[in-house]
Amino acid sequence: MIDWERVQELRSEIGADGFAEVVDLFLDEVEAVVMGLGGRPDRVEEDLHFLKGSAWNLGFRDFGGACQQGERMAAAGRAVEVDLGAIRETYSLSKTQFLGRLSEFTPAA
Repeated sequence: MIDWERVQELRSEIGADGFAEVVDLFLDEVEAVVMGLGGRPDRVEEDLHFLKGSAWNLGFRDFGGACQQGERMAAAGRAVEVDLGAIRETYSLSKTQFLGRLSEFTPAA
């Protein structure tokens, strides 16, 4: 579900403090888009593209894959067939797993 090697790679690239900031920003921005997903049917493809890139950047492998599949469907004119509930569920499960190990990658407060 999570590509922990990617998580470690990103943390190494930007440092522990920068990583913590990226995680906070990711959770804020992605959460907002995930919660609004489908509210504007004309933006489904664009929203899924944004979510896919954000997910893969932070190692959310399964969530990114679900977004990619939905994005492709939307690009093919099948946006109404995208299972947005499953995408939200994959995000929720990924977030839970990620937060469960986040302390391994961030500095102690």
